[in-house]
Parts: sequence; structure tokens; C-alpha cells
Amino acid sequence: MDSTVDLFFDPDLWQNESFLFTTRAANTSFVYTPMMSPVMDKTINIILIIILTITMVSLGCTMEVSKIKHHILKPKGVAIAALAQYGVMPLTAFCLAKAFQLPEITAVVVLICGCCPGGSLSNILALALQGDMNLSIVMTCSSTVMALGMMPLLLYLYCQGFHDVQNYVPYVDIIIALVMILIPCAAGILINYYRPQYAKIIKKAGLTMLMIAVVVVGILSSIGIGGSILTVLSLPLMAIGFLMPLIGYTFGYIISSLFQLNQSERRTVAMETGCQNIQLCSTILKVAFPQAMIGPLFLFPLVYASFQLLEALVLIVLFRCHQWITLRKKEKYQPANTENKPKAPSEDTNV
Repeated sequence: MDSTVDLFFDPDLWQNESFLFTTRAANTSFVYTPMMSPVMDKTINIILIIILTITMVSLGCTMEVSKIKHHILKPKGVAIAALAQYGVMPLTAFCLAKAFQLPEITAVVVLICGCCPGGSLSNILALALQGDMNLSIVMTCSSTVMALGMMPLLLYLYCQGFHDVQNYVPYVDIIIALVMILIPCAAGILINYYRPQYAKIIKKAGLTMLMIAVVVVGILSSIGIGGSILTVLSLPLMAIGFLMPLIGYTFGYIISSLFQLNQSERRTVAMETGCQNIQLCSTILKVAFPQAMIGPLFLFPLVYASFQLLEALVLIVLFRCHQWITLRKKEKYQPANTENKPKAPSEDTNV
């Protein structure tokens, strides 16, 4: 109670956006006091920005100008990307936030995660599922470019369904962040076009640094936040983190089936739909929102990422088992079919 009172009477809060949130949040239980030191907070912000930049350069290095031109002239993949990524996931986030009756700022966090474009992790998962890599890369690329217009638009539309949520969304900061991610992505495309020998190194280095950064951010956040991290591990957010990627995978496969795509393309669209760009989501939540407003909720994308990876691994194992069983059946019945075939008459029988 004392820390909450200090929030209202601290004159420094009148000079930033956190006091605006505090006055609006007086009727809710989600009032976060500054939990991390300014140095720790700035360190995490810098790490998130750096890793997002590296990730987007790595993503750009996977894109080839010739393939981009091909899919621009035949935009079927782009249309599926728009329908799956910006049709299924934002609607899923909205419905889950409503179903679990989330407080305003928590609903904003879930909506931002649902409205994010596809992530580069989907390319690796599509490869593990023997999907169409050209379609996977184009879907990730197109959803990232379209995010500049679609993400603010969808946030505006879906926020209308919540009372007073509109006031919590920093649209300008989100648009700035989206513009900034397109610059390193374009740099990666140029590197892949003019210096393709460096593109492979950058892709491997980017994935390695991403894994390291996730661990570092998790450790620093745990130290700075302490017991407040249990807010992110609450039952409603854990349930939403589990259901969102599962629904994305399922409806991505259904939508691609309606478009009569082949099996490898269906698996690709499923992965592209369920996998979100968690680096972008975490960076927006951490950098665009005041610490007193967002609290530990900027870690929700990591919860989502854990479930999306775990569920994808289960699907990969099931797919591999299905392949193995199918292959065993073919090997079992193939010899029986060959033995029953009539032998061709030899030339000696006609003599």
C-alpha cells in the first residue's frame, strides 16, 4: 500500500506517462511500481533493440530478389499470408482476452502479440516439417512489410471492444518500431543480393545471438523483477500462451486446405500462422510502454514463444512418426507385390 501511495504522490511521475496510467488504473489491481533500476531497465532495452536488429538482418538474408519478384507477380502466397496472419491471430487474441476477462493493460499486451507479423523461427520449423521454404520466406517477408499498416489498424479496431483500452496503445511508438525493423531487413536483402557468401554467416550468427539474448534477457529480468514475474506466469496468461499458437497452427492448416494447397504448403502456412515475431513484440512492449505501466508483462512473448516452440516440436515428432510408419508399411508390402508379378516369357520358350 505504501508503494502504491508513493506512486500517486511522487512529483516525478507527473512528468511522464506512467502517472497517466496510475490514475486510470486506480480501479484495477494492475498497478506496477518501478521494479528495476534505470541502469538495468536501459540495459534490457538496448539488448532487445540490438537483437531485434540482428534478427531482422538475418531474416533479410534469407530473402532473394528473384523469388520476391516472382511472388509479387503471382501474389497467392502473399494473399494467404495476409488472411492467415492478420485474420486468424488478432481475432484469436481478441477472443481469448475477452474469454478470460483480462484487465485493460493485459489485454493490450495479448492484442499486440496477436497482431505481430510472423517470426523467423517459422522458417526453421517449416524446414523441419519438410515444408515449402520459398513460401515460408515470402510469407514471413510479406507479413513483416504489411505489419507497418496492418498492426496499428488491427490494434485500433480490436481495442474498440474493450473499455478505455484505446488510451493505453502507443500507436506512434509502434509505427516507429515497425519502420525501424524494415531498415535492417532491407539491409539483409541487399547483403544477400550483393554478398551472398556473407549471408550464410550472418544467418547462423543471428540465430546463435538470438538464443543467447533470450537467456540473458530472462536472467536480467528475473533479477530486476523478482517475485513479480509470477504475474506473467498466472493461469490466464499461461492458458492464453498455450492456446494462441495451437489455434494458429490449426487454422493455418485449415485455411491452406481451403485454398487447395499441397501438403508441404499446408504445413508451411500452419507454421507461419502460429509463429509470431516475439522479438518485435517484446521490444515494443519494453520500449514503447513506461515501466510503471507494463511491469513484468513485457515477458509474456517469452511465455508465448515457449508454448509455440513446444507445440511445434510435438507436431514435428508426430509428422516424423507418421513418415516412419508410412515408410515401414511400404517396405513391408513392396516385396509381396513384386513376388506375385508374372515372369516375362524367355526367348527359349518360343524355340
